[in-house]
Amino acid sequence: DLKSKEGQQMVLDFIEAMVSLPQNLGGDKSGDSISAGYRIVPVASPDEYSPVTKVLAQARQLDASTLKAFVSASLGKDDSDDIESILSSIPNLTDENRSAIQDAIAAAGRIDHSSSITAKSLPAANFILANGRVFVPDGPVSTGDIEILLSMSLTRSRAVSRLLRDELKDNKSPHDAVAKASSFVGSQLSSTKSIKRMDVSSLDTQDEQTRALYFQWNHDNKRHLQVKVTAILDPLSEATQRVSPLLRAIRDQLKLPLSLMLAPRPVIGGDDLPVSSYYRFVADPLASPDGMLPKASFQNLPTNHVLTIRMDVPEPWNVQQNYAIQDTDNLRCDVKSGCGDEAYGTGLGRKSDDDASSRSTSDSRIGRTVIEYGLRSLLFFGQCYDVSEGSPPNGLQLTIDQTSQTNLKLLPANENIAEVEVGADGTVVQSDSSSSNTVVPVGAYHTDTLVMKTVGYWQLRAKPGVFKLAIQEGSRGADIFEMVEGKVTEGGQLKVEKDSSATASRNIVMKDFVSTSEVLLVRRREGYEHAELYSEHDGDAENDDSDDTVHVFSLATGHLYERFLKIMMLSVTKRTSTRVKFWLFENFLSPSFKATATAMAKKIGCEVAFVTYKWPEWLRAQSEKQRIIWGYKILFLDVLFPLDVKKIIYVDADQVVRGDMKELVDLDLQGAPYGYTPMCSSREETRGYAFWNQGFWASHLRDRPYHISALYVVDLARFRREMVGDKLRSYYQQLTSDPNSLANLDQDLPNYAQHDIPIKSLPQEWLWCESWCSDETKATAKTIDLCNNPMHKEPKVSMAKRIISGELFEESWVELDQEVQAYEDE
Repeated sequence: DLKSKEGQQMVLDFIEAMVSLPQNLGGDKSGDSISAGYRIVPVASPDEYSPVTKVLAQARQLDASTLKAFVSASLGKDDSDDIESILSSIPNLTDENRSAIQDAIAAAGRIDHSSSITAKSLPAANFILANGRVFVPDGPVSTGDIEILLSMSLTRSRAVSRLLRDELKDNKSPHDAVAKASSFVGSQLSSTKSIKRMDVSSLDTQDEQTRALYFQWNHDNKRHLQVKVTAILDPLSEATQRVSPLLRAIRDQLKLPLSLMLAPRPVIGGDDLPVSSYYRFVADPLASPDGMLPKASFQNLPTNHVLTIRMDVPEPWNVQQNYAIQDTDNLRCDVKSGCGDEAYGTGLGRKSDDDASSRSTSDSRIGRTVIEYGLRSLLFFGQCYDVSEGSPPNGLQLTIDQTSQTNLKLLPANENIAEVEVGADGTVVQSDSSSSNTVVPVGAYHTDTLVMKTVGYWQLRAKPGVFKLAIQEGSRGADIFEMVEGKVTEGGQLKVEKDSSATASRNIVMKDFVSTSEVLLVRRREGYEHAELYSEHDGDAENDDSDDTVHVFSLATGHLYERFLKIMMLSVTKRTSTRVKFWLFENFLSPSFKATATAMAKKIGCEVAFVTYKWPEWLRAQSEKQRIIWGYKILFLDVLFPLDVKKIIYVDADQVVRGDMKELVDLDLQGAPYGYTPMCSSREETRGYAFWNQGFWASHLRDRPYHISALYVVDLARFRREMVGDKLRSYYQQLTSDPNSLANLDQDLPNYAQHDIPIKSLPQEWLWCESWCSDETKATAKTIDLCNNPMHKEPKVSMAKRIISGELFEESWVELDQEVQAYEDE
């Protein structure tokens, strides 16, 4: 409104903000230039035009300084003042600029003023439009405000400009054309949304009951940049748990105006509460005033529930437990001893060890539980594309290597945070308050993985440093492909850099804690344009006699199942005729188990290695811990183990093995990528509970057997060659769109997919389970599984003692348990 002082002041602020922007706002990565055009539109009718309105109608003819000078001189003037009196009040006005203003006013009198707009139905008397997006300032307009508007409008403007590129070539007003098109697209998108924008400040005028749920902070803070944050939250939601720490940072650190409206749902239905967890956010330790190591504190927790702790960390982080006394899967209070680490130790008949008591002088208080986590490694992850075909080279084998690597020392909590410098050669220099700079080189580092079909995804773990990323040497992929430099454009096109020379490897740097996705482009070598990445029998496990080791995979969580897992390891090692190596998924294992299992393995003559994998963000996640474990058990078999492991056997932690696992390794899978044992049907009293013989499963399987997932053998070479992992993840993604599907995820998924991915049915004696198998078949059983009975519940330990005993066993479960305990005590 140019007749008002507020409107005239806004013109000055707006011109100043726009003039301070560069003429060309730079460009994007594809080389397109970016520019912004602006105008000032009066809210008036033709007969109300003031001198300022007339001048601004011809603003294009004037330079910004002259325009600002005239508007400034017009402040406080009314329409009765003539032009000459306004011009006379402008200091140092040159004759040239005076003539330019007079010419602009004269020209304005000769044009059609129908382009002005009336005040009816406008969002405010004074406001700014950026390609249709409305901004109503409540104070001076700054350059920062304009930059935010530009950034919010840029993506849509760029897309519209590209779509209309041909039409804009000869357009005399390209900015207007793009603005109108962007505004139309924006209005169409906003009209499809079920929730419209609203002025949350109006909530402050509601009745007392509503106002009790409305909070404001920092609104008296006169900041130059007009940024306000408003949050409307359901207090009983996981989203509120996660956003609360961010709101505290906005309020306390950034000091931004913050409004919070609590909008609890009026009715909570069902048996489950919307929130069944307690959540804490751990921030940057450098932001802590005492400089201590970061920590989260949970207080006043209920004593009548069993609690489980789980980390919620950024995608690039591999976080594992460093220290814990209690079973973090089953945190509970003992009726006699109480709560906390000391009570737990008392319940076990031992006191907390010296290491525990040294953690903190107050840790021994009743009710105090201490759990320590460490950042073990960070993640290189990204996408890989074949520029020759424009698609991911799924199955391509990648490696990262480093000739020297360093261990970073974890400083005690009472010392300052360490500073670490990564050298160009990958060495790490660490300094702290108590020692001079030291470089600690250790052995070389190597890890490998496969490129997945979905978005060409790959991930590799590393510590800070410089690494060589390469296609695995000696693989068929190294014969077919070479690396080239390039990028994926915003339009999804693969663009190879000009004069890019092909290389066998490239350097990648782990330099921060928020590493972004890496894009790796490969190109087919001349003569391999149509070559297949895998030949028919490439890497077949049946044709490889170089490794006589039996590789066994398992996972467990909680102290009880860790106890079972050690007994399973002992029974496998005792009964297998060749060397055994266990690959244990470490994400859910306790620090005490890792230490004692490694020590026990040396005593009994087997090997133990720990593996991990980060659930990709694009793959639908699971929230329940048991289902997360089931997912890790089946979804990542192609990328979980080193590429030189060709065959692996999965064994549930609660099994005891009576047969030689080498027989299972040597078993011919007859072209199937894996073999499972069919579910038993010889126990008559539980046949009515066999869900696979009725309903959906009966019609889906069509006379194929339903298999149990407690034990299976995988031909990893064939599994990788036939992209079985990609197929299983695809089935998983489709089926889990229905939250009620895949009730037994690890078992239902391969059974559902067996029309496409064949399963070799193993001989029935390879898995005996009392719930489904008859007592007569127990004598020939090569493994005993402690599966749950659908008719009644029985504690696992008592079941193990009862079932695994007698003349059929060389050692009873009790004797195996005692032997494991002896190794632990030793």
